[in-house]
Amino acid sequence: MSSLQVGYAAMLEQFHPTEAVALSEYAESKGFSGVMAADHFQPWVPQQGQSAFVWNVLAAIGERTKGDMGPGVTAPTFRWHPAMVAQASATLAAMYPGRHWLGLGSGEALNEHIVGEYWPEAPERINRMFEAIDIINKLFAASLAGKDVKHSGQFYKLESTRLWTMPEVAPEILVATAGPVTAKRAGKSVDGLITVGAPLEKIAGLFAKFDEGAREVGKDPSTMPKVLQLHMSWAPTDEEAMRNAIVEWPNGGMKFPKGDIRSPFELEQMAKLVRPEDFEGRMVISADPDLHRAYIQKFVDLGFDRVYLHNVGRNQREWIDVFARDVLPALKR
Repeated sequence: MSSLQVGYAAMLEQFHPTEAVALSEYAESKGFSGVMAADHFQPWVPQQGQSAFVWNVLAAIGERTKGDMGPGVTAPTFRWHPAMVAQASATLAAMYPGRHWLGLGSGEALNEHIVGEYWPEAPERINRMFEAIDIINKLFAASLAGKDVKHSGQFYKLESTRLWTMPEVAPEILVATAGPVTAKRAGKSVDGLITVGAPLEKIAGLFAKFDEGAREVGKDPSTMPKVLQLHMSWAPTDEEAMRNAIVEWPNGGMKFPKGDIRSPFELEQMAKLVRPEDFEGRMVISADPDLHRAYIQKFVDLGFDRVYLHNVGRNQREWIDVFARDVLPALKR
């Protein structure tokens, strides 16, 4: 069993890229293991205020830190042809050997609709993602072998080519999923799973399906990373923690799928309806670090080996200090 790693979630929706890089460096100096950086073209709501290009920021983070890093997650489906995602990932892995992982998802209209393509229903988005994963896997394998590869599928074409800049070992591919069917397909086709905080019984079901898919193709699921991104709101008082959640991260209290919403300004109108009780069961909002520690520990006990924490307020350094002192050392695998 691998040791527990607790990393920092650099939310590029909220912080200017230079600040996000500085915060990532600061988090590592206090004991956080690595960085998950958000890939957004737009923030969720205008109040968040930023949306930097994730690959530029990850390269800068690589220069200033020593831990792992990856986009959590990028969609190789609409804004990007999968070959471009493969090239970006391979380049980062070549620059920072053994540190970069590639987190992939099926995308959200908020980010993907900006190229003006038809935005399909969820089943097609998922099928697109898995075909994209097939292309990325082919490119990684062929390029490491010094060969060209091509692809002609339902959604994508790739003319005969290879990646000319490759690391010695291809980056591990992790797929973000919240559904059992996708989890099983992911177990068959990628190296690990990413998900966000959800009821424990739901996540246990995802794990079971992911493990089932892995075993069907001869893989050992116990060796495959299970990665969690966890949103929370900590501040010196409960009142401030709640204010931060409502003002800075109201999307965390929206109890409906947001994958088809196209504009931060639409979400801003919906955010006016979010009330404190809407966060219950979705995010811990508290000034007590021990409540946060106990909540994180439940997910670790379930089987996650890498957890990336996002405090939704602007009080990042204060939060990093408190969690480095009171939470990280108390978590046990």
